[in-house]
Amino acid sequence: MSFFAKFFHSFSASEPGFIFMWILLVVGIFGVAVAIERLYFLLTRQGFRVEQFVREILMHVQNDDFEGAHKLCQSAGKMALAQVLKAGLDEAKHGASHIRNSIDEAMLKVIPQLEKRTAYLATIGNVATLLGLMGTIYGLILSFAAVGKPGIDAAEKSTLLASGIAAAMNTTFSGLAVAIPSIILYALFRSKTQRIIDEIDEHSLRFTNAVIEKTYKTQKYHISASELKEGIGLHVTAKRVKVFTDNKLIKEIEI
Repeated sequence: MSFFAKFFHSFSASEPGFIFMWILLVVGIFGVAVAIERLYFLLTRQGFRVEQFVREILMHVQNDDFEGAHKLCQSAGKMALAQVLKAGLDEAKHGASHIRNSIDEAMLKVIPQLEKRTAYLATIGNVATLLGLMGTIYGLILSFAAVGKPGIDAAEKSTLLASGIAAAMNTTFSGLAVAIPSIILYALFRSKTQRIIDEIDEHSLRFTNAVIEKTYKTQKYHISASELKEGIGLHVTAKRVKVFTDNKLIKEIEI
């Protein structure tokens, strides 16, 4: 009987340790499901040609085409960076503090979604290792019990001993077969998630500075000397500047 035939036969209810094999199989299937979901999710959130996408967004901003930049973010679909930049564009006309706050809020929403469920793979790796170890201990217990069992001949003892050792080795192999890929995938997905987060941090800062610089208005207004007296006061809000002299409003300037 080949190795794989013997291995698959260990799932039979007639084999000792079969319960550990089935538990490890379920854990392995769960790990595969998590890995597929995380792979699809991260690929859709990372997007493609990120540098080109950011250059196009910044070009629209430099040309005062905020609507074009907004449409470009919408066309990017579920891309995490696009969602963050879109939040900043929604507040582009309300000042620097609104832009920064909206981007920070978007990042607080997007980043936990990127990190979600990835830690399950590390947990699966640890659990599979421990389940394999438990199956190993179970198989060794059966082996030692067979050796010390009185009233049976040497051939039967040899069969029971081999059966217990086989159970121990099969569960060890199964546990490692589930744990090793799970831990590797956890490291890969964690690295990919961190790369996406770093891109969001870098490009959102460039975008914020560009939008704030472009939306900041510097304008000159003329106030005649006849309107000025000994003192002049300014009342500045987010949308207008009021000019007072002797507590009298003489000019109201829309920003």
